[in-house]
Amino acid sequence: MKRLLATGLDRIFQICKCFRQGERGSLHLPELTMLEWYTTGHDYDDMMQQCEELIGYVARSSGFDQVISYQGSRIGLTPPWDRMSVSEAFERYAPVSMAEALREDNFDAIMAFDIAPKLGIFKPVFLFDYPLALGSLARQKPGDNNLVERFELYIAGLELCNAFSELTDPSKQRERFEVEMALRESLGKVTYPLPEPFLEALADIPACAGNALGIDRLVMLLADTVKIDDVVAFTPESL
Repeated sequence: MKRLLATGLDRIFQICKCFRQGERGSLHLPELTMLEWYTTGHDYDDMMQQCEELIGYVARSSGFDQVISYQGSRIGLTPPWDRMSVSEAFERYAPVSMAEALREDNFDAIMAFDIAPKLGIFKPVFLFDYPLALGSLARQKPGDNNLVERFELYIAGLELCNAFSELTDPSKQRERFEVEMALRESLGKVTYPLPEPFLEALADIPACAGNALGIDRLVMLLADTVKIDDVVAFTPESL
């Protein structure tokens, strides 16, 4: 989709199936439905506003007003929604700082068990400004090269989407891919050729923002269920 931006398209989206091997749980399926979209001339701040407008519209079209009920909680959708930096979330909810979690390689576990369940309980919250190591496709934040302009949206503890101000510098993107490749090699994992057509196209991509939103989880929220199995036609076990 980013290569399409390089051809001059400025507002694009697709709804498609995505596949992630080995993921299974009450919130995860190996096959999920994703809405992905990009708009040029925008950054992650603009993308937050697009999320507010999109999800608000979907909720109203589904018969809700400015409030939805999920598992006994009433969640207000009137914008603007709350915003919290990742660093602040660690300070408020985690047993260690963000920097310490990165050093000890338990960032994801702390996010999943200590932080995420507490986010967006009464109002949606954008968790923003992720560490550089966790945003390989995102633009670095001006004034702090240790952070990237990335956010995730949480409603009632559910992560609904992942968005960036997109990195469009070919040399920086190549460097990040090479770092990731070296890490995979050091861990004994399979390495892959660099995506040269994508890297070549980056030079022609204007400033833009992109977002990937899990449709299954959005339906879970509106259907007031804690099991992703309830909102898909066939689970993996039934196929």
